[in-house]
Order: sequence, then C-alpha cells, then structure tokens
Amino acid sequence: MNEWRQKNPLEWNKYVNKEVRVTASDKQQHQGWVYTVDPVSASVVLVDFQSTRKASVAVVMGHAVGEVEVLRDGDEAMAERLSAVFVPGGRQVLSQDELQRRKRCLRAWLEKNLIPVSEEGESLRVAGVLTVNPPYGPQDCSSANEIILSRIQGLVESNPG
Repeated sequence: MNEWRQKNPLEWNKYVNKEVRVTASDKQQHQGWVYTVDPVSASVVLVDFQSTRKASVAVVMGHAVGEVEVLRDGDEAMAERLSAVFVPGGRQVLSQDELQRRKRCLRAWLEKNLIPVSEEGESLRVAGVLTVNPPYGPQDCSSANEIILSRIQGLVESNPG
C-alpha cells in the first residue's frame, strides 16, 4: 500500500483548497486545485481553471497517487470558486462582501457606458425599465422590453470586473 493511502482524513484535509501537483505511480502528472479527497478510496478531486468561465475536473485514484506537492495555498475566494463548480444548476453561493463588490462593479460599468442606473434595495434598476438582481449576472436581468433586456444582458456579460 502506498504512503498516500496510509494518511488519515485530517491529513488529507490539509490539501483541500490548495493548488497541487500530483505525480501518479506511473509518473504521469496532474495539476489543479484540490476540492476534496475521498476518505474511503484516497482519491484526489482536482479542479483546473483553464479560463475565467471554464473548469475541468479530474480524479486521481488513491491507489495511483505517488506524490503530492503543494504549489500554493488558496484563499476564501478560491474556496468559493471551487465550491461553485459543484453547486447544482451552476449557481454560486456568494458572501455579502462579494455580492456588494459585484453590485458596485456592475453599476460603475453601466454608468461608464452612459446607462442610467439606480439602486433599489439589493437590486439595480436600469433606465427605469430593467432590474438586475443578485448575483448580478446576465441571467439575473429582467424586463418586459426584450430589446433592452437583450442589450443590457450583453453589456453585463462584457463587464470586465
């Protein structure tokens, strides 16, 4: 039995939310962020964020794990990003700080594009005819005017922040 499988769940938990390089027993290497380690099989679930909108998930089976090297620690934002990959329906659970940051960022982006926007509680009201609700993505826009809805959704999607 290999050294990795001899560890206990508390030891494996130290790798969660860290970027690692796993060298398998066949010398193949896998790199990504550890989402979890299965306590029964010792398999490592890795997430690799290839771009800002896509992630790939790989599972390195516990019996094949040779060596695990920590490359860097993750922070709270990375933990949320990892969790978001596995939330049903693709919806993220975001902190109040992150929601407020997104709201400010979107409002500034709309204003920069000369779109009138005001706040109504947690929502943003755009030109008096469209509402953007948390978490402030294109799918969170609603309006009876489909032309405005489509254009604002495009603008929200192009928001660099």
